[in-house]
Amino acid sequence: MPGADLEHRLDPDWDLYKVSGKVFMLMTDLPGRPVVVLKADPDNAAALREQHADITPGYHMNKKHWITLEGGGTVDEKLVKQLVTDSYRLVADALPKSKQP
Repeated sequence: MPGADLEHRLDPDWDLYKVSGKVFMLMTDLPGRPVVVLKADPDNAAALREQHADITPGYHMNKKHWITLEGGGTVDEKLVKQLVTDSYRLVADALPKSKQP
């Protein structure tokens, strides 16, 4: 993603992906399973949680604006790529024009 940076500021087990200093994706391993935490439009997040058992409210994040994806089950690679792109765009579009990539 244009202008995206990777940080390990919280903990070496957490990968934080940011655009212009704002987080749009977090990745880690919870006991026994990898997870991805993404920003999501609240209405879309609610629908995704209803449609996919492997999508839950954001782990340690605002449950309305963030979702957690677990691998396997109903979450395929195409859906993950789309949700990562959506998360990036939500964050990048909210930045001041001078900071947008």
